[in-house]
Amino acid sequence: MHLVNVILPIFFVLFVGFIIKRTVSIDPTVLSKLAIFVFIPFLVFRTFYQETITTAYGYMAIALVGIIIGIILLVTILSACMKVSEQERCGLVLSSAFMNNGNYGTPLVIFLFGAASAQIAIVLMVIQQLLMATIGVYYAAKGGEAQLSVKQSIRRIGKMPMVYAALLGLFFQTTGISLQTGILAGVELIASAAIPFIMLSLGVQLGAVQLTNIEWKNLSIATSLRLIVSPLLALGLVAVLPLEPLTKQVIVILAATPTAANTTIYAMQFQTDPMNVSAATLVTTILSAFTLPVVIVIAGMWI
Repeated sequence: MHLVNVILPIFFVLFVGFIIKRTVSIDPTVLSKLAIFVFIPFLVFRTFYQETITTAYGYMAIALVGIIIGIILLVTILSACMKVSEQERCGLVLSSAFMNNGNYGTPLVIFLFGAASAQIAIVLMVIQQLLMATIGVYYAAKGGEAQLSVKQSIRRIGKMPMVYAALLGLFFQTTGISLQTGILAGVELIASAAIPFIMLSLGVQLGAVQLTNIEWKNLSIATSLRLIVSPLLALGLVAVLPLEPLTKQVIVILAATPTAANTTIYAMQFQTDPMNVSAATLVTTILSAFTLPVVIVIAGMWI
């Protein structure tokens, strides 16, 4: 019953967004751009401005990078065996390598473990957002309709505002410069609205998904990698990293969350197999209601 009470609020907010899309004429890409260029950068800035950076954050980053690289290598091998196009390969990377630890995972672990896990979850979310803003944007640009070169894809990374938000937050923290109270209050308002806004926008995006012209083989691969292989990789990685047990549990649970909402945003923005990426987001979100409780129990037993 406890797990039901943890997962139900998340699906309730997603359902509200889903209904909004089904009943009101609203463009999901507008919400996506607001998330990428406004809400997430403010959340990233606040976190790096307020939180003291410790060596544990480095190990958290190693864990997330290890999971993502592991999935990308598996996708590369499977894509070569199946002889899929570059667009499909990049779409598979977006669908399976990046976890939804922001608008799904963060509220989930806070509901599970309380305030003690909030800082861990938010830092992991920021690290994940930065990885999506770099590695994710690279693959989205590379596999998009424009078929950008490696150099052009890297240039697109430099246009993502959350990278600069993190650097700016670190600058203010390390130099000891304090923001004026009124400005800080404004930052807090926008940053605090980020998670519920992105949760609603994900629901709206899911409401726009049409399960037509879907490559079901690719979808099944992406779903398996995201919901099964990813938490297994996380279990192996955290076993050798010097992290607190709670941090290890949070990493494993977040690794089992569905396809990240932002990958759908990037797929739509660059036209990188957007239908299949959106379908993966929808399907993994639904199936996670059944797979996540299993992962939560396993993480609690093994860590």
